[in-house]
Amino acid sequence: MTQEIRAQASSGNVFADLDLENSDELLVKAELARKIGSIITKQQMTQAEAAELLGIDQPKISALINGKLSGFSTARLFRFLNALGRDVEIVVKPKSHSQAQTRVVAS
Repeated sequence: MTQEIRAQASSGNVFADLDLENSDELLVKAELARKIGSIITKQQMTQAEAAELLGIDQPKISALINGKLSGFSTARLFRFLNALGRDVEIVVKPKSHSQAQTRVVAS
């Protein structure tokens, strides 16, 4: 017997699609953590080295890289990016008419 598979288009924010509270903040934190993990990998740093540079312990680096972000504020993640030699720029602009909803992007 063949079972029908239903699919639903994403809004672009998986946290909103899952109807989670503070979905925009969760998306921003996930994007920032992804960027931090990418920088650590590109610089071939160990978790211990990254922890020392960021002023936290190695298990917190592991949690960050594995997406366990409840203990991290966006401001703290911004400071980590600064410590990793990155500037953080926030841009606020009007929503384009073609967008169905507002969006938050970290690149």
